[in-house]
Amino acid sequence: MTQVFQEDGTAQAVTVVEAGPCMVTQVKTAANDGYQAVQLSFREKRRLSKAEEGHARGMGRFRYLREMPPADLDYVQVGQTVDVSIFQPGDIINVTGTTKGRGFAGGIKRHGFSGGPKTHGQSDRHRAPGSIGAGTTPGRVFKGKRMAGHMGNVRVTARNVEVVQVDVERNLLLIKGSVPGANRQLVLIQHTIKGIKRLREDPVWSRPVEREEFPQDTDAVAEEQESAAEQPVQQQEAEDPQASTEEAAPESEPESEPPAVEETAVQVEEAPSDAAEAEPAKEAAPDSEEKEGKGQ
Repeated sequence: MTQVFQEDGTAQAVTVVEAGPCMVTQVKTAANDGYQAVQLSFREKRRLSKAEEGHARGMGRFRYLREMPPADLDYVQVGQTVDVSIFQPGDIINVTGTTKGRGFAGGIKRHGFSGGPKTHGQSDRHRAPGSIGAGTTPGRVFKGKRMAGHMGNVRVTARNVEVVQVDVERNLLLIKGSVPGANRQLVLIQHTIKGIKRLREDPVWSRPVEREEFPQDTDAVAEEQESAAEQPVQQQEAEDPQASTEEAAPESEPESEPPAVEETAVQVEEAPSDAAEAEPAKEAAPDSEEKEGKGQ
């Protein structure tokens, strides 16, 4: 623990935590494993067993492996690195750790009892717990009665703790107040519901990643990258002739369309004039017949 000075000059007690970088070594799904979880690894180790090295699949030698339930598996991929950049000053987090072991402790130290009276001859009852139950009824001590016993060394979660500062270069997280556990002890830091919503709105973390296994062979990865680099060039060459034909087609079509429209317009305008000329001819026909009849 240390202290930092805020803008108004007040000193704030903080706990400095080295948060990451952590690597995703395994993603468990309900189809394969029966439940959903993300396994994170932290801090390197010099020697590992064959089983542990095979589990890491060449990603590294890690000392700590921990599983946690994910908010959404679409945003997690094997080999992905998680560091303090996912936190911001002012975030509310939960810190889980194992408290310091105090050994066998009495009721005053373990539960905060006040002890017995200091007068009236009570010379040896200053730190005694006092009465622990009634006599005939119930005639026993209830389970869970607060008494002397083993103190500490339990898993505790400090909830709704505020993040004061974030040092991305050194992977340090300054947390307001104290956190459970001794120095150089492993703790688990989790976002609250508000923090998870903020991460989903972040453009960096809002893009779902494609699920794929972590590459084992570096030569195979290099070959895949070379082939992927050659494919776009070939596609562009193949697409260039199509693009030229598609561009030439619209230029020829507008030239043929306007004459067709003009011809139809002329035909529509001329149709009424032909009909008008035909009608007077029909009307004149009876007059000529009458004249011929009169002449005969």
